[in-house]
Amino acid sequence: MSQLREVGISVQPLESFLPLLGEARVLEAKKVTDDARSAMEGRVFWHVNSTARGGGVAEILQALLPYARGAGIDTRWLVIGGSAGFFRITKRLHNALHGWTGDGSDLGERERAEYEDVMRVNAEKLLRIVRPGDVLFLHDPQTAGLAPHLVGAGAVVWRCHIGQDHRNEEVERGWAFLAPYLDSVTATVFSREAYIPDCCDRDRASVVPPSIDPFTAKNQDLEEATVRAILARSGLVGDSGNGDAPSFVRQNGSRGSVIRQAEIIRAGRPPDWEAPLVVQVSRWDRLKDPVGVLNGFARLDGNLPRGAHLVLAGPGEGSVADDPESGRVFGELAGAWHSLPPVDRKRVSIASLPMADLEENAAIVNALQCHAAVVVQKSLDEGFGLTVTEAMWKRRPVVATAVGGIQDQITDGVHGLLVRDPAHLGEFGDSLVRVLSDGPLAESLGREARERVRDEYLSVRHLVQYAKLLTQLDASAGLTRVPVAAGM
Repeated sequence: MSQLREVGISVQPLESFLPLLGEARVLEAKKVTDDARSAMEGRVFWHVNSTARGGGVAEILQALLPYARGAGIDTRWLVIGGSAGFFRITKRLHNALHGWTGDGSDLGERERAEYEDVMRVNAEKLLRIVRPGDVLFLHDPQTAGLAPHLVGAGAVVWRCHIGQDHRNEEVERGWAFLAPYLDSVTATVFSREAYIPDCCDRDRASVVPPSIDPFTAKNQDLEEATVRAILARSGLVGDSGNGDAPSFVRQNGSRGSVIRQAEIIRAGRPPDWEAPLVVQVSRWDRLKDPVGVLNGFARLDGNLPRGAHLVLAGPGEGSVADDPESGRVFGELAGAWHSLPPVDRKRVSIASLPMADLEENAAIVNALQCHAAVVVQKSLDEGFGLTVTEAMWKRRPVVATAVGGIQDQITDGVHGLLVRDPAHLGEFGDSLVRVLSDGPLAESLGREARERVRDEYLSVRHLVQYAKLLTQLDASAGLTRVPVAAGM
């Protein structure tokens, strides 16, 4: 089992947002964070999760925590260690909370014992460094079992990023497994109100949607020439480039460059620069339904613009430590691609993006989303859907399923198009054709999407909500809760 380890966090000032949000909103945010800094004086704001790379939680922490540090709050990030069996169990829990069976394995006493063994080892290490009065945010099912061990060590908040609007047997099974560990937490935080289960006290629960940082390598504005150079260097488009460097700005302000190519399953040449790209970027997860995207796109051959090409992109194999199913899902997708007629295989690329340098990976995703004619997220279930937020920020028209947090972000026909039935390939295909064939609609959706993200889903709003919660927490007296507003 790998060791508990600390992840480095840079320092970023809230003043960076002045050009985007204006002085009044930034000053309001600074007032709230100043209050939190005073409340946290001499105390540490810990975040604990299961991976530093790959997936939405890691990306949220990478983007958000530097601003907490920039506000003067002593903020630190720890990643737990775990066995292969532990991560199989937590992936099973992840699927269950979405209402899915996953690998169908049991969540019985044997699994509970293995889960608790890993939690105990990590808790012993945590207790050596956490001080009374500290505040600990434990993220998702992988860390919930730490909570009982930390009673008296500080204020413990369980932050759940996933859930399901509608309860079924699997959802209940997942919550039944986790419920015993949540009795002792000071507070809980969920991405949507509908995700709060009966086993959690709603008077101690807050709703805080995720966010993106517009200045990271994944979301910073890129010139078209830079987008073209990055996609050419990574092998995603068949273009020699135009002499521009495939460069981006790193979080520390230095200049980075894309030097690695993606590993791509493709028949024939890569798509031309001018080809309309339909893009889905996600982990290799059945809930993201990459096979459904593939089949839905392939059946539209005669209805798509000339040269239209699908790119399904995700992390390199084995790069996401807490997702043991990704290899099998990728294999299923590759098998579905090989089953297509030869003419359809030429219109689809499956890209495993390099993960050796996370900011390089982010820059490639950024360029791919920026260049997409349409970004899709055909999730069968979704906790929130940060890839949707990212595409909206880049003014891309989005076609996504009306599940989970996606439906909070998009008003159908205003900020994107929503597919009501995640399994309906015809509805998905009709929405794709509609966007690709209607330029004014695509432009309007992208424009409104950008404004939606600017108003609701940037890091400032997220940090303000956490800061308000911090001012309410007292490690010795528990939580005196004042409802945390969704906005600023």
